[in-house]
Amino acid sequence: MKRRNFILNTLVGGLAIHPFVSAWSKPVSYSDLKLAGPKKPVFVYNNWSAYDELSDNKPQTEELALRELNEVIRLKRLGVQIDYYVMDAFWFDLWGGYRGWHKQHWPNGPDKWLEGCKQNKIKPGMWFSTNLIATHSGRFLEVIDEWKDSLATDPNIMCLFDGGYLSHLAKTLQIWYDKGVRLFKFDFAYFEAVTPGMKEKFSKDEIFEKNKVAFMLMLQDFRKSNPDILITGYNGFGGSMENTYTPFEKTPPIDPRWLDTFDTLYSGDPRFSDVPMMNIWRSQDNYSDHQVNAFNAYGMPVRRIDSCAFMIGETGTCYYRGLNAWKGMLLLELARGGWLNVYHGNLELLNDDDGKWFAKAQNLFRDLQARDKTSTLGAIPGSGSAYGFKSVGRSGAVCTMVNPSQAIATIALPLLPGAAKILYADGGFKPKLHNETLVIGPEQLAIIGFGEYAHDQYQLGIDHSINIPQEISKLDISFLQSDKKLLQASFKPVKGKNIRVVFQQYYSNGDPCRSWLGAPPDGKKVSEVIRIKISQANKTLPQHIEYDKMIWSGLSWGVAEVQYTAIDPEKTIEVTCGTDEKDAAILKAQVYALSYV
Repeated sequence: MKRRNFILNTLVGGLAIHPFVSAWSKPVSYSDLKLAGPKKPVFVYNNWSAYDELSDNKPQTEELALRELNEVIRLKRLGVQIDYYVMDAFWFDLWGGYRGWHKQHWPNGPDKWLEGCKQNKIKPGMWFSTNLIATHSGRFLEVIDEWKDSLATDPNIMCLFDGGYLSHLAKTLQIWYDKGVRLFKFDFAYFEAVTPGMKEKFSKDEIFEKNKVAFMLMLQDFRKSNPDILITGYNGFGGSMENTYTPFEKTPPIDPRWLDTFDTLYSGDPRFSDVPMMNIWRSQDNYSDHQVNAFNAYGMPVRRIDSCAFMIGETGTCYYRGLNAWKGMLLLELARGGWLNVYHGNLELLNDDDGKWFAKAQNLFRDLQARDKTSTLGAIPGSGSAYGFKSVGRSGAVCTMVNPSQAIATIALPLLPGAAKILYADGGFKPKLHNETLVIGPEQLAIIGFGEYAHDQYQLGIDHSINIPQEISKLDISFLQSDKKLLQASFKPVKGKNIRVVFQQYYSNGDPCRSWLGAPPDGKKVSEVIRIKISQANKTLPQHIEYDKMIWSGLSWGVAEVQYTAIDPEKTIEVTCGTDEKDAAILKAQVYALSYV
């Protein structure tokens, strides 16, 4: 599965992924503006995941958008910095050519929203599909007269270098700029699009290049006329986003010319990594951490990477996350060092105390981001070993450290001047600082302040909604593979200890194998395919799992845990791990004994 999985799974006719042409190929015509991206860190609210018209069909409406505007205003009064409000996908009318708003969902048009943003010193932003016009439900944009000569041989996409589509889009952007819009988000680029008249004149690579260059030049001209805009790029502009394999690709999959067109490029929608964790939300953090490492390795400056990682809400696109583990998600979004800090979803889930804590977290990292001295530490996140981010200030530094493994880890910290203090940690295991090392629990996040940042004013406390084990050890247990899709093991319980089972599936080449089972409401829970059963005397024990979700982006693992109070210490434990995934060729499982505070 490629790209944003639930988009490609729903395209009419099943649009094929285009192959990347050489990232360093020379364009036919090109203007190098030598942009530096945003001039300073900015903070953006995006209303996607407060609604979701791609997985569980919850529409964007004027009522919803204005409700979230009121929440933005409330959070700003509490001290949270929000500079932009981006109206994400499907605000537009079917026949409006991006110039008219959805007549049913926005009967009064956007004026009330635009004026509300203006009155509260919030800059409006808008989402545009680059050239995709259809999903499985049919066209979300019909081909207006000005676009007809750009319709591609694949009727779901528009050609960018032939016909009137691109010039009409450029004029449309100017119309919205003149109405106050200052951030323009582009998504779903398909550069293989070609009109019937051009299909035989150019090779596939030439078509791909001509579409890219035409789009680059249009946006660059738009910026010349309106230098105070932000332009952000999402799906279709390069980067490998589906998995967290290491090492990174040898040929950078991002055309560096996009950095002269976009202010920032995103590194992937929030999804779960291939590092299994009991706290599934920390695995989602691990994905975004890994992607920032990857995009930086591909040549992107950290400040230009939009990790797109903060997404709360009650829709399928964010896996009905609600507010689960939101503090760590926010802290990592800030710690990664990108200058486009985007917050998605249902802001009404955050109460006033949450808002004040949010503002305090921003205050810790705002100046650190502005200094543009954030770097990665330790292992590549997708490897499953400890890693982090270091941000250097004027007279101190902050290290944000993560242990994604199923073991207590001792991490060597960088040699930094001044006192050191733990500013934040997940609950349960208490991290320990000793000289230049940090001892941190399994799946735990901790933040350490050095120098001026070791002062109490930067304390962010402990997130007691997360409970990290106090002790954990891997048991020496051999699983027998009774058939290609089943592992089994039996062992004596460890008195007074919980049992945690980690089950992973792989392709025949050893890469993690994701099961793609669809999005809500018609998808299947991953736990129905990747199964873990823990039992005694043929009786299934009550087990805690967090991967029992419809996951549009797929999952390659499962984790289950049984409390010691449910275990008979005198009876053998039987564990069965199975999968119905047809592509899974290698199965692995581990068992851990653990205890909490």
